[in-house]
Amino acid sequence: MTRRKGTLQIIAISALALANASCLAQNLYGPWKSSDKGETLMRIEPRYHPLTTEEGVEEAERNYHHRTLVWDMPLAEAALVCVDCWNWHFSRDTRERIERITRERIAPLLEACRRHGMLVIHAPADPVATRHPNWIRLKPKDAKPQPQWPDSPDWPPKEFKEKTGPYAKYAKPGHPQLDARALHRETKRDFHPLCQPVGDEPVILDGEELHRLCARRGILHLFYVGFNTNACIMMRDYGLQEMSWRGYDVILVRDCTTGMETAETAADMACTRGTICTIEQFIGYTVSSDELIEALKNAR
Repeated sequence: MTRRKGTLQIIAISALALANASCLAQNLYGPWKSSDKGETLMRIEPRYHPLTTEEGVEEAERNYHHRTLVWDMPLAEAALVCVDCWNWHFSRDTRERIERITRERIAPLLEACRRHGMLVIHAPADPVATRHPNWIRLKPKDAKPQPQWPDSPDWPPKEFKEKTGPYAKYAKPGHPQLDARALHRETKRDFHPLCQPVGDEPVILDGEELHRLCARRGILHLFYVGFNTNACIMMRDYGLQEMSWRGYDVILVRDCTTGMETAETAADMACTRGTICTIEQFIGYTVSSDELIEALKNAR
C-alpha cells in the first residue's frame, strides 16, 4: 500500500509538472487565440499552493509559496456559484464583513457575470431554495441517497450518529441562541437583496442538483463566492470539497468570502486565511474578483 501511495504521488506531481510546463510554453511561445470551435474563451490565472519547492531549494515550510497557472477556459464551461448569500447573520462582526463584501465585491462580480454571459447559480440551502420559483427541482422525489460501498459495514450505530439513547451523553450541549437561529432560518432567512436571482438564473437545493445542472449545461469549472469560508463554502454538499470529489475544478473567489472567527482568531482572520490556504493546498484554486471581472471583460 505504501509503494502504491508513493507511486500515485509521483504520478500526481509529474502531471502537475507537465501542466505547468504546458502553461509556461503557452505563455512564452504561443499567442492567446480563440478556440477552433468558435467558443468564447476566458483567460484566468488560478492560484494554488503546492507543498513543493524549486529544484535545489530546501523542502521547508518557509519555502512553500503559492504559484499560478494560466488557463484559456471556454466561458460556456464555467459558472459562478453563490453559496448561502443570505440577508442576515447571527454574529454582528461577521454580518458587518458579509455586508461589506457583498456590496463591494460580490455585487460587481455578479453584474460582470451577467453582462458577459457566465452562468450564475444560486445555492442558498433550504428553506430559501425550495421557496424560490427558480428552484430547478432536478432530483426525482423518490431519489435514493448514495448507496454504501459494497459490503461496507453499517457503522456507527444510528443512535450514536444521532447522539440519542445510550450515546446522548456525547451530544454537544444545547443553547437558547441555537433555537432562535433555527426559528429565524425557518421563518425569516432569504437571499441578500444584492444577491437575488435575476431572470431564469437557477436555484439549486443540494449537491446532486448542482451536479445534474452542470451535466445538462456542460459546466466543468465552478467559481465560488459566499459565506462562510470555513463552514458552508467548504462543508455543504454543493461546496468546494464535495464538488471537487465529483471531479469539477473548484475555484474560490477569495475576496468574495469571509469565515467565522473566534476570540483567538478575529484579530488576524486566521480561520478565513487558513481555510483559503487549505483550499489552495489540497482542494482547488483561488482568484480575486478583480481578476475574474477583468477576464470576463476580455473574453473572446
